[in-house]
Amino acid sequence: MANGSTPQDGLDVLAALGVLVGKTPSHADGTMNLLLSHMLDTAAVADVMWERFLAPSTRRLLDEIAGGTGRGRGLFVWLCGVHDCGKATPAFQRRWQAEAAAVRAAGLRWHEPTAQRFDWHHGRAGGHLLQWLLRDAEWPDEQIAWVWPIVAGHHGFFPVASALRPDPRARGQLEGDGRWATVQRALVQRLTEELELGSFAALAPVLVPTRAAQLHLSGFVVMADWIASGSKQFPGVDSLGEVSFARARDRASKAWAKIGLRGGWGELPEPESDAFVRRFGCEPRPSQVLAVETARQMEAPGLLIVEAPMGDGKTWAGLMAAEVLAAKFGADGVFVGMPEWATHDPMFGQVRQWVSRIDSNLAARVSLLHGKRILNKDWSALLSEPPEARLGAVGECGEPAEGGRCVPGGSGQAHAEPSGSQVPAEWFFGYGRGLLCPFVVAPLDQLLYATTRTKFVMLRMAGLMGKVVVLDEVHATDVYSSQFLLEGLRWFGQAGVPVVLLSATLPAAQRQALVDAYLAGAAGREEYTADDLSHPWGYPSITAAWRAPEGTGHRSTAPSCVSRRADLPLTVELMPEPVPQPHADPALRRMAQDAADSAVADRLEEELTHGGCALVIRNSVARAQTLCTALRERFGDEVVLLHEQLPLGIRADRTAHCLHQLAPQQDGPGRERPTRFVVVATQVAEQAFDVDVDLLITDMAPIDLLLQRIGRLHRGDKLLRPARLASPRVIVTGYASGGTTPGADDIDPPAGGRGIPRFLACTESLYDRHLLLRTAALVFRAAGRQGAWSVPKDIPALVAAGYGSEDVTPPPWRDAAQSARWHWEDEQRKRAQNASHHLLTRRGDKEGPTLAGLHYLTVPPSSGDSGLTALVRDGDPGVEAVLLRRDGRRYRTFSGNVLAEGGALPDEEWVNDVLAGTVRLPASCRRGVAEALHVPPGWDKHPWLGRSRALVLEADGTSVLSGRRLRFDTVLGLMDDGPVA
Repeated sequence: MANGSTPQDGLDVLAALGVLVGKTPSHADGTMNLLLSHMLDTAAVADVMWERFLAPSTRRLLDEIAGGTGRGRGLFVWLCGVHDCGKATPAFQRRWQAEAAAVRAAGLRWHEPTAQRFDWHHGRAGGHLLQWLLRDAEWPDEQIAWVWPIVAGHHGFFPVASALRPDPRARGQLEGDGRWATVQRALVQRLTEELELGSFAALAPVLVPTRAAQLHLSGFVVMADWIASGSKQFPGVDSLGEVSFARARDRASKAWAKIGLRGGWGELPEPESDAFVRRFGCEPRPSQVLAVETARQMEAPGLLIVEAPMGDGKTWAGLMAAEVLAAKFGADGVFVGMPEWATHDPMFGQVRQWVSRIDSNLAARVSLLHGKRILNKDWSALLSEPPEARLGAVGECGEPAEGGRCVPGGSGQAHAEPSGSQVPAEWFFGYGRGLLCPFVVAPLDQLLYATTRTKFVMLRMAGLMGKVVVLDEVHATDVYSSQFLLEGLRWFGQAGVPVVLLSATLPAAQRQALVDAYLAGAAGREEYTADDLSHPWGYPSITAAWRAPEGTGHRSTAPSCVSRRADLPLTVELMPEPVPQPHADPALRRMAQDAADSAVADRLEEELTHGGCALVIRNSVARAQTLCTALRERFGDEVVLLHEQLPLGIRADRTAHCLHQLAPQQDGPGRERPTRFVVVATQVAEQAFDVDVDLLITDMAPIDLLLQRIGRLHRGDKLLRPARLASPRVIVTGYASGGTTPGADDIDPPAGGRGIPRFLACTESLYDRHLLLRTAALVFRAAGRQGAWSVPKDIPALVAAGYGSEDVTPPPWRDAAQSARWHWEDEQRKRAQNASHHLLTRRGDKEGPTLAGLHYLTVPPSSGDSGLTALVRDGDPGVEAVLLRRDGRRYRTFSGNVLAEGGALPDEEWVNDVLAGTVRLPASCRRGVAEALHVPPGWDKHPWLGRSRALVLEADGTSVLSGRRLRFDTVLGLMDDGPVA
């Protein structure tokens, strides 16, 4: 009776199908949309996605699952269409009085007083219905087991099987009687016939997909549902006679075009031998050639790790390798992740240029995925849309609501991508959708967040699994964030996602862990150790590993090559300074800091007598600020300060100025450099800071980070430098030689490493003492010997020594070093365990066959970029605020423009001006201050400013917050002047 049209026992099946609600009038442009109509709309969107969006690898995978070429399309479209079958229940249909009356008139019944006391979400109801429908259709149990969670979880959470059934106290009034079962079967069969797929009994897949493939597919079901829920593109159809797949397909095609969605490069031909020159306009360096050739040799999707010195061109090597891997394995785009976002980072521009040289039409499909991307000059210059059409940002919407609403913002609308737009469609920047964009440049945190047990994780993962994933500066992840990275590599290995990791160098243990995680996923194993992994013997090097095509074991290779840069003999010099005890009197601490700043100023005055460019890196903002003050007294405007407590606009401008003045010059003198120039910076100068300086002075830091800082030294091979600075030297400070009080002993160089060094409190709050002691041992051993380190040749050995198990510290340090190591190992275990609470899969469940119960415990969704970072990064992420100046009853932006009374924006064009005043608050006043900050009227509902709070400065540039007086200085940035008296 699937297509029965005659009443039976008071039930008319066709009449019932003609009244079942899919979308109410308020969510379907004023006219109720029938359930069958919405299901066909969603199937039609999926059909368009198959043609215009899914990666070739995804289509091939679906064909394999479905049992043959061309069969995957039908299975995919049907799965997307059947997603809302759970709405064909009293639990859903009873919710609207007028529509419920029509359902009753068609012969479907329930006991309202009983039903209204209980809830049964239509997602879980759909999973429950599919279980018995497919079992009756004689689908194999193993196929039913993976299909029902996709339907049950399409609103963001994957429940356990026991949670599908309705509350037994409802006495059957939520799922209905046998009449409801007849209609439910008829609904699914009618959907199947409209799609010209025959009986759904014949749709049973032949292959059980991996859990990663299920997650991938689940995300696209959500995507299709959200698009089909757009009320303007899919207005309601309330007459069954007007419902057909042909009509739905026409609606879907028009909606797709209107919204402006586009996929990536589709079937990409493997690049020819001269592709590197055509992409980047120069001949490839040895490490770049090695990366590309190794990618060509990989027999299956796998992990490719590129290790090369700073400035050796790892980014281009990674992008070119990604192009090869995409062509070989059918990826449709790339995700390029950076360790952290900065307004000056050139990665977005580089990726955009690269894809445009593959196909000029692709440049407009590259997205910069960050909540403050509007401050990136490359991005903002491309925006041709009016302000009101471009202000969406990831995470700026509400969650889909039960009553049929599945699209953020309540209207289901997305701004169309205008003709000639140079950025991706605005639809991609709604809640949780950013990673679906074909080409994405984003902070690594975006990827890490996609490995957490949060709502709609499937949507984020679907955006990654059809791409090649490229991660830059992967060594920057600590033990906490590494747990999320390893989780992601497991899923990517199982999904067959090629991954390219870029790093200056990696400790062998970290390299092994990365490879093991990827291969564990590829093998579908809880644990996997590549015992025979080939580790590089030289530098630069490539490590590649992939699952053997025949499915047994793995294969790996680790070729090396010569660096394009000649090895530079590096001289390490020491500059100890007074380091007070942790609880020393503030006056003593100030005295010690003054002495340290004076010593650096004296040294720079000596070193730069005949000119030169120097970089000084401090481990805290306060140290950078006091040093800048001391240096500007001697060098004036030749000193530039960079740190986190500068407003973003000022920081971006200063950084751009530094990059311009100190750009590496490889082919001769090039443009004229400043006669004398000093940059004082915090850790913001460690990465994505492409400068060439003559001299480096740096606080002590773990060896890999110290080498990153050293990477800014002498990057240009042929640059003419002052004679005194002709050879690269690094001066290490920020420690005391081991005396008990800050005095003479603290400023005498240790003889042969005598005494256990003491480190600054700010340094030990950032880095573990165990790693600092090992680094200090290596630094002290090299100090005073001309050319003790050879860079880049010695980088791998130094990192191995800094992170290895062999004790490298001098005998007098051994007890302290061993104690520090035990503490470090204990902390590492605790931090890894803390991260595990948020991972997508828990220990013991990594071989799970389906998505059922994946959200056994949910992690609350993040609130904007800061909330996202707080989840995947350990420690206090800091609090940001927008600086405003009080001007009587009005406020001025940081640049001086006057806001409307109360702080409201007079014009949307002022958003950039307001956000340019965003600053990170000092660590001393972060706890509980977010609630104390001022929220100007209207900001809470603004798409860009909705999560921004303002720190209002008085006329004298000060403000009291959390009992401390903050002061803004145009040179030094935001300063903490201490507790209010």
